[in-house]
Amino acid sequence: MYQDGFVEVTGGRVYYEIYNQDAAGTPVIILHGGPGTSTYSLKGLKALGEDRPVIMYDQLGCGKSDRPTDSSLWNIDRFVEELGQVREALKFDEVHILGHSWGTTLAAAYCLTKPSGVKSVIFSSPCLSAPLWEEDQKRNIAKLPADMQETIRRCEAEGTTDSAEFKEAIAAFSKEFVFRGEPDFEWLKVGAGMRNPEVYQTMWGPSEFTVLGNLKTFDCTSELKEIYCPTLYTCGRYDEATPETTEYYSSVTPNSEFHVFEESAHMPYMEEPEEYLQVIGDFLKKVDEKS
Repeated sequence: MYQDGFVEVTGGRVYYEIYNQDAAGTPVIILHGGPGTSTYSLKGLKALGEDRPVIMYDQLGCGKSDRPTDSSLWNIDRFVEELGQVREALKFDEVHILGHSWGTTLAAAYCLTKPSGVKSVIFSSPCLSAPLWEEDQKRNIAKLPADMQETIRRCEAEGTTDSAEFKEAIAAFSKEFVFRGEPDFEWLKVGAGMRNPEVYQTMWGPSEFTVLGNLKTFDCTSELKEIYCPTLYTCGRYDEATPETTEYYSSVTPNSEFHVFEESAHMPYMEEPEEYLQVIGDFLKKVDEKS
């Protein structure tokens, strides 16, 4: 059974979808990346609904959710509150949480409030420390051709990150560290319409590489030892969320596992979808069987 609709949250309404609503397994809530993108690229994860409900929602400000103009809403505390409001409205007492990219930032911040009923958390291509993310991107940029490195540094320094040459450099970076597959232009076109650049600019900044927004000081690394539920960390071998940093996060998290998708960058759910679904699905089933 499929259901969709809207939930009232602080600041407006968010749009949600539930796949396989009547399944017996513990539901999994998907937290999309961004901030300010949508669940659009993650629709393939509805396949996890073979034996459990799968819940996806567009965070406030993007996708099919309301787009208020109050920029004070774009902060991590309100997004944590929003997740709690979605759970409460949909009456999910027990859940698994799967966050991707910025969704892992949100998942960690939420879990660290010690909510009840979280059976497991999956950090997919995690960003749990803005300073560590910046350091990793410096190393990744250094792997690009020299002219691309120079363009990125110069455009960031001059504030010309909206220029054609910077976009060309971003495309080269993305091909290496974000998505290594062939671009689906229809998907890119629709996905672009789901985005809200203001949310990203406010919270992160004008580029992937240097954090200038209100997440600049976010770093929950020292608190990961407080996440006691079963935890799975995943990333791609060529991920901007690097295997080294992702494995480090896992090493300081009790009861955690770590998996690398060997042929992927930052979007293994699209680059290696069969293996991604297998790894995530097996983890969820294992947790359910033990509980």
